[in-house]
Amino acid sequence: MPKTLDEINEKIKSGQAVVVTAEEIIPMVKEQGPARVARDVDVVTTGTFGPMCSSGAFLNFGHSDPPIKMSRVWLNRVPAYAGVAAVDAYIGATEPSEDKGLEYGGAHVIEDLVAGKEVELKAQAYGTDCYPRREITTRVSLDTLNQAYLFNPRNAYQNYAVAANTSGRTLHTYMGTLLPRLGNITYCSAGQLSPLLNDPQLRTIGIGTRVFLGGAPGYVAWEGTQHNPGQARGENLVPLGPAGTLALIGDLKAMNTRFLRACTFQNYGPSLYVGVGIPIPILDEDLAWSCSVTDDDIYSNVIDYACPGRSRPVLGRLSYAQLRSGLVQVGGKQVRTAPLSSYARAREIASVLKAWILERRFTLQAPVQSLPVNPGVKPLREVQA
Repeated sequence: MPKTLDEINEKIKSGQAVVVTAEEIIPMVKEQGPARVARDVDVVTTGTFGPMCSSGAFLNFGHSDPPIKMSRVWLNRVPAYAGVAAVDAYIGATEPSEDKGLEYGGAHVIEDLVAGKEVELKAQAYGTDCYPRREITTRVSLDTLNQAYLFNPRNAYQNYAVAANTSGRTLHTYMGTLLPRLGNITYCSAGQLSPLLNDPQLRTIGIGTRVFLGGAPGYVAWEGTQHNPGQARGENLVPLGPAGTLALIGDLKAMNTRFLRACTFQNYGPSLYVGVGIPIPILDEDLAWSCSVTDDDIYSNVIDYACPGRSRPVLGRLSYAQLRSGLVQVGGKQVRTAPLSSYARAREIASVLKAWILERRFTLQAPVQSLPVNPGVKPLREVQA
């Protein structure tokens, strides 16, 4: 008999809920079948930890005396967007520093703040009657900020492309360094642990869903940018390429650097590693079955990044079990593989979220609205100015 989310939350509050990770449910379904597991298990926890470029933070600095209407803002020499309000700004993870270039960016500012460090704030203004000050330079930290919240427009991709390079030169990309003549392959997914791959139809994940974000509770705020659930899928409903995405929000002051880390891709720029975990309520047999997906069942297309166009050639299709083996066959050649995401950290996130639920510190939140299920991704139109 199907369960309800309210029933599961009552079991969590009473300490009677049965919670397993997305790894732990796999042998259970194989040995017992999805019907019995759906009856016995209440929640499956997932996790992923990888570079999520479309990330950033809203910060409120408070008013100086005399007050200033900040029109240009820098944090540790990284430009932030100040066209929000007088002392609000948004710093994007991929924005590079003006003095350190690609080696330091918005992601590093965010990590420095979460680590408890002070960062330099410099602001300029054009001056108004109510905001007469024209510039200020000071230092701020999470303790001195009024609000600091992570707001990430696109996280937790539901599958992603696998990157290769058939050209004769090394390529530096957001998928890392790709060696010439199929010298390596990179991929970026937690596979069988990844949140949206365990609920491929997004039945339980929508606006308002409570999640693990950067080491603290967060929420799904909206569909993520480039949300594309219309992606081609296999018989198990798992997409074969980049599909659903989530816009996520959470309190930066409650996060920690174990699950929120800056990085720099050589000759490409900064990004932010974000830890995301989502609890999936096992309401029925179908959800138990979908949560038992394995790396053998999840495939992604190998894309040739040697092509500079939007539509790149597909060189083949590989499962995550093959990718995690470290060596695959592509184009008749043995090629080394390397992950950009951390499976070990994804496993830790799923375990931490499981502990939160078992300790009655975290209950599940039903979506207030489902995410779109059929939009595609439009290309940019180029028209005469």
